[in-house]
Amino acid sequence: MLQTLAEAVSLGLPRDVESTLRGLRTPSRIQNFINRIPWNYGENGHTSRSVAGVLEYNVAHCIEAAFVASAALALNGHPPLLMDMGAARGDVDHVVALFRRRGLWGAISKSNSPLLRYRDPIYRSLRELSISFFPQYVKGRRKTLRTYSVPVDLRKYDPALWVTRAGDCCVEMVEILTAARHFPIVPPEMEGNLRPIDEIEERGSLIYEHE
Repeated sequence: MLQTLAEAVSLGLPRDVESTLRGLRTPSRIQNFINRIPWNYGENGHTSRSVAGVLEYNVAHCIEAAFVASAALALNGHPPLLMDMGAARGDVDHVVALFRRRGLWGAISKSNSPLLRYRDPIYRSLRELSISFFPQYVKGRRKTLRTYSVPVDLRKYDPALWVTRAGDCCVEMVEILTAARHFPIVPPEMEGNLRPIDEIEERGSLIYEHE
């Protein structure tokens, strides 16, 4: 019997690890899996670990979890796509793994707060999807989301870079995402007119999933 596209994909991971990721057959299951990985607080400095590194150390921040989600998507027959969302000065970018269902976009997203999390596939464009993060993308009470990128297709890059490479290895991928074409979300004339979030929203943003 001929292999399906998903079965034919091999990312170079150990068989048991690959089997685990293949078992995450839906974006919801993938999201549940990365939710259970503790948050990477960078106690030994900022990291950019590959899929293998994340699963070895069992901690992840947003881009590291996005690599894991992309690997699981690829092993289940979906294109491994990432989107970078650029922040205003003083805040950091956020990276999500993209998927489509019936032509609509959704996102798998790891966040340690209740805010920048999974998006159901109900968005007609990446602009719509990225704007759904805008009200919750905050630093203190300031709304800081400014741009979103084109999809970055990880099939263009050797899995030895982002899947199996040892150590702090994905700096190159961070640079690729940062250099991808980005589109503005906030018109320049609105930069100084954005209303701060309410105090109750700020308190909500300080809830953490992984202490």
